[in-house]
Amino acid sequence: MTIEPNSRQPNPPQSELLPESPPDADNNGDAADAPSSSPSLASTMAVNQQEAFVSSLSSSGLLARQKLRSGYPAPRAAALVTFVALVIMILGLNVNNFWIGISGSVVALLLSLRIIWPSFRVWFSDVNPQERSLLIAAIGGVVALAGFLKLIGFFQKLVDWFGQLNWDAFGSLAEWTGAVGQIFIAVLAVYIAWRQYVISKDLTIQQNRITQQQTIDAYFQGVSDLALDQQGFLEDWPQERAIAEGRTAALLSSVDAEGKAKIIRFLSQSRLLTPLKRDQLLGRPILNGYGGYEEDRDYGVRVIDLGVMLAGADLSGNDLRWTDISDANLVRANMSYCDLVKANLARTIMYDARLIGADIKGTRFFYGKAETATPRSRTEFPNYTTGVHTGAVVENADFTGVQRLSEEQRYYCCAWGGEKTRRTIPGGCEGIANKLGR
Repeated sequence: MTIEPNSRQPNPPQSELLPESPPDADNNGDAADAPSSSPSLASTMAVNQQEAFVSSLSSSGLLARQKLRSGYPAPRAAALVTFVALVIMILGLNVNNFWIGISGSVVALLLSLRIIWPSFRVWFSDVNPQERSLLIAAIGGVVALAGFLKLIGFFQKLVDWFGQLNWDAFGSLAEWTGAVGQIFIAVLAVYIAWRQYVISKDLTIQQNRITQQQTIDAYFQGVSDLALDQQGFLEDWPQERAIAEGRTAALLSSVDAEGKAKIIRFLSQSRLLTPLKRDQLLGRPILNGYGGYEEDRDYGVRVIDLGVMLAGADLSGNDLRWTDISDANLVRANMSYCDLVKANLARTIMYDARLIGADIKGTRFFYGKAETATPRSRTEFPNYTTGVHTGAVVENADFTGVQRLSEEQRYYCCAWGGEKTRRTIPGGCEGIANKLGR
């Protein structure tokens, strides 16, 4: 029987859809030499594919049935009937007809339970036994507590208590409660505004600190560039030194105590505040042969002279260890609780200065011996061997609670501090004459 070209061919059998077994890859390429086990292999593969297809259909059908049994999606007819029942119930409530209302509510309740129950059952079956027991126990406990309270008459006593309340007084109490609530809201608003102010203030302080640190870093870089230049202000270039002093004075007046301490530490450790010995002809600093510059207290020239830059300055609570602030004007300066270990304060003017609680271990107030040292003088030249006119002016200074005060320091401060300073020296000044005379 021949098949027309345009006629519809029947579906080929399953065995024809399977790929033919590959011929043996020998040199002759003869398909007749294929192993005799090829037909059995093809039939086995066909049977396996049919079983997998049937099992996939069965599993998909099972899933579909389970999904249908679980109530997804809900039948449209049930939803429509439920809606109609709710409308009937509302109608019965409006016309005050018991039978119409009760019939609509019963039908709506039953249909709703019919739709909700499969989903609830699936959810309940997914819960493990322990959680299921806890849920049942919680529901049972609530119901049992309600029954117990009912049996002992708690609800009746509660109803009677509510009946005895003075609702006029309760209304007045409600008004008072409302007023208290408004006051509380106002207090809460004030607290929120205050917290916003505090946060804004903290952010402003933090931003100012960042800006200040950037300014100080730029100053450090500028001073370093000038000092490291071949014609920098370590050489005999007075104009560059004057410009550096002007920048330093302007910066010290615009930063806080911590910033001032950073600048002083930088300048001191860079030997820019120390009087250096210079060549009298070229003005260049002279090396000391040990990798540094020669110090000359008698005739040396400072790269930066602080002068009155620190007068009245607040330096409290900062680290000023091993700094050279000699010959500086510290009138009314606040150095309370500063770490002044090994700091050089010789020939400084500390009139009315505050050193409350400062650590002054090894702090130099004078050169030479305490018995022969005297405060600086405007007209007399200092003698750094005997200490005459090399000491700091400590009149009216406050040394209350200073730490690690040595006997030499105590003797000098008691001798040249005056009566006001002597009253603040730890340990007192008994046996030490007041050489200042006032």
